[in-house]
This record gives sequence, C-alpha cells and structure tokens, in this order.
Amino acid sequence: QLLLVESGGGSVQPGGTLRLSCVASRWSVEHYSIGWFHQVPGKEPEEVACISRRGDTIRNVDSAKGRFTISRNNAKNTVYLDMHDLAPEDTGTYYCAPVHEGLVDTACVVVRADFPSWGQGTQVTVSS
Repeated sequence: QLLLVESGGGSVQPGGTLRLSCVASRWSVEHYSIGWFHQVPGKEPEEVACISRRGDTIRNVDSAKGRFTISRNNAKNTVYLDMHDLAPEDTGTYYCAPVHEGLVDTACVVVRADFPSWGQGTQVTVSS
C-alpha cells in the first residue's frame, strides 16, 4: 500500500488558520493526484479538495471554496491544505489519499487498488 503521512493539525479558535501537510513515504507523490478528506465521528471520510499530478486541475467542495487551498510541491513529495477562517464544523480528522486523475475536476475518488485503507490522519479541532 502507498504510505502517506498527514501532519499539521491542532486546536484553533474559530477564524483561525492551519496548514496541513501530506508527505509520501518511499514513493513519489508526483505519480498521483492527491485528495484531502474530512471525517467526523460516526461517518465516512468526505472529500474536501483534490489536485491533479501537475497541479493544473483542482477541485474544492463548496464548504472549502474561498477558505481552503490545496497545493503541491512534488520536489518535496508533499501536498498541502491551507485552511483559513476555520469554523467549528471543520473539526475532525483529516486524511490524504491518492485519487483518480481523470476524475479530479468532478470528484475526489480514492484509488482503492493502491490505497485500501486510510492512514493515521491529523486531528483538527476548532472551538472557542
């Protein structure tokens, strides 16, 4: 299985900012489109944003538009999620995963054949 390690989460007040990082371990992230997903207790992870291999196609779900920015630095083998104006409903665990390149403009769909299970994720807590 491809290994991705998430970091950068933390506890912030509403309106705060965080930068999440997703680093590929022992493989090159440039070969995959990558997506960020958000999970709350009792629910499956849901897409937040994804970015194509070269970064020329980006998808953001409506709740992320104008607040979250996905980017990548293939030289650093890292994909980022910059989160601004955080709200309590953004609380949860954030995961990254490889997604299907051909679907990035419409949906962030995990490549399950190469990524059958989620990593450890990074916890984000937004509260006053």
